[in-house]
Amino acid sequence: MTTTDTSADQAAIAAVPQRVVQAWAAHDADAFARVFVEDGTMILPGVFRKGHDDIRAFMTDAFQGRFKGTQVTGKPIDMRRYGNTAVVVTQGGVLAPGETEPSKERAIRATWVVVKDQGEWRLAAYQNSPTAA
Repeated sequence: MTTTDTSADQAAIAAVPQRVVQAWAAHDADAFARVFVEDGTMILPGVFRKGHDDIRAFMTDAFQGRFKGTQVTGKPIDMRRYGNTAVVVTQGGVLAPGETEPSKERAIRATWVVVKDQGEWRLAAYQNSPTAA
């Protein structure tokens, strides 16, 4: 792999969390689910979802309910690549309307397992945990 390819891949890997942020900003459950591979998993506190349909259904309900009017933020704090797989760790959380930083109660750290799937970097597994104990 050339340096250019590595740099392009690193940028594409780092952009995966941003694709989730953008889908959330639009409250677009379809776009949110498309960030994942077909059988991708999403784990949130008390929640386990697997596959596009399950993730899309959960986010559709969440955007109309508990996440209505919210935004999400996340900044990478670690990124490691292993061939066609990468692990990204972010710090961020859910933003209530008018917030620019997540409250202590909504602050999280997340682990993203990103894989190159049919030439595109996509999310195979996502898990987050509250930063507050």
